[in-house]
Amino acid sequence: MNMTAHSGRGIWMRVIALIAVAFGLLTIREGGAVLFHDGAARAAAGSYVPFVLWFNFLAGFAYAIAGVGLWMRRRWAAWMAMAIAVATALVFLAFGVHVALGGAWERRTLIAMTLRTLVWVGIAAIAWRRSTAHAPTTREQ
Repeated sequence: MNMTAHSGRGIWMRVIALIAVAFGLLTIREGGAVLFHDGAARAAAGSYVPFVLWFNFLAGFAYAIAGVGLWMRRRWAAWMAMAIAVATALVFLAFGVHVALGGAWERRTLIAMTLRTLVWVGIAAIAWRRSTAHAPTTREQ
């Protein structure tokens, strides 16, 4: 592998690592404001879906941990990003069932879950392709 290809891979891993950490910290802050503080954040949340909010709040910690792992180029971080993507998609599916059964919800939850799912599928795909999560091919050795 030449130096240019290696440098490009490192830059992409740094970018997705920073996105993951920032996304995690924002998620913790926003979710925590609704869960643990009365006032403007809770009022603005409207008809939030508690299991979605709790999942997102707790997932924020996983986002940050995965981001640090991606920054450090750890093999487990790509696996963790994939697990986050799958878990987010499953919670999104459960949210869809909640809505289909007539549960109260906010449009912003639909938008946020769409964004979260797309972001984590993207992070997982990039991390998987650019990490050491799978063995190098003969050409890469």
